[in-house]
Amino acid sequence: MGLISGLFAFVFHLPQIYKWLLKPYYFLSFLLSVAFLAVRNCPGVCEHLPSQREDGDSCNFDWREIEILMFLSAIVMMKNRRAITLEQHLGNIFLFSKVANVVLFFRVDLRFGLLYITLCVVFLITCKPPMYMGPEYITYFNDKTIDEEMERDSRVTWLVEFYANWSSECQCFAPVFADLSLKYNCAGLKFGKIDIGQYAAAAERYKVSPSPLSKQLPSLLLLQGGREFVRRPQVDKKGRAVSWSFTE
Repeated sequence: MGLISGLFAFVFHLPQIYKWLLKPYYFLSFLLSVAFLAVRNCPGVCEHLPSQREDGDSCNFDWREIEILMFLSAIVMMKNRRAITLEQHLGNIFLFSKVANVVLFFRVDLRFGLLYITLCVVFLITCKPPMYMGPEYITYFNDKTIDEEMERDSRVTWLVEFYANWSSECQCFAPVFADLSLKYNCAGLKFGKIDIGQYAAAAERYKVSPSPLSKQLPSLLLLQGGREFVRRPQVDKKGRAVSWSFTE
């Protein structure tokens, strides 16, 4: 039943998957993710690759490569259990596929491994994930307007997302937060966002760390009259985010 449900979900989202894969970021990520598969099965190239297969067939995976790919599949399945959006599912698949490609290429030839890492670095520098540009009922704050708006009407509750444009987690969460704003925005509940990568003073006042090591981004704060009532994720004594799963 779970397999059938997953298949139906995949077919339902297929047009959306095609639309995303045609964007440069996802298209190039896909190519990098299947690079070793393409090289290992490319006529004229695979014949010159070393292999540990007993039959000496260098155009098929050897037993160690199959182990690495199976381990990759297990890691992706574990990570995707907590993924919320299709972007997060694809992001996990692409990320760990690239890691597996690095290992596989270095096993074959040091030069292939170095070339692949170089391509990944160039990709990270030149190609960024597409920003969410869909409909939303969200107010964008700066370090001054956020305090003014919080104190303007104490009857209004604000759900504010503290994010940074460089964070892939924030980019994946953007359509989810936008969908929440479309469903629940009303006179008594409003939605806001502030880029703490740009407005560090606000991050300091509201005690949200922009450091990637803290894993606090994105942070959701439920505020009323300038007072904080709920924060997710919560932060431990060492300033690191406590693991949590988002549910609507």
